[in-house]
Amino acid sequence: MYIYNVTLSIDKSIHKEWLEWIHNHIPEVLATGKFTSAKLTQVLIEEEMGGVTYSVQYTAKTREDLDNYYKEDADRLRVVGMQKFADKVLVFRTELKIVSEFFSNEVKN
Repeated sequence: MYIYNVTLSIDKSIHKEWLEWIHNHIPEVLATGKFTSAKLTQVLIEEEMGGVTYSVQYTAKTREDLDNYYKEDADRLRVVGMQKFADKVLVFRTELKIVSEFFSNEVKN
């Protein structure tokens, strides 16, 4: 499994509008069929530059699904947000490979 992580620093002047937009954008990304789920999280550490920071974590079953997202969908889906919010949003993207997962009900005392 892979996680495509998109970290975004949002200027406070567009925060509310961006938050509404991202709640519509995430289902569009999921509709590509390349990801099985997504999580929207708020980063709790305050940034020196101000603004509000979020992370969107999309889960893909295979590396091929992630690569196909880049080839077939990423540019088209990114352009809308870039045009709408321009320099009011800073974006940093990373890829993560899940090596192991642990759940609290598996912890032995």
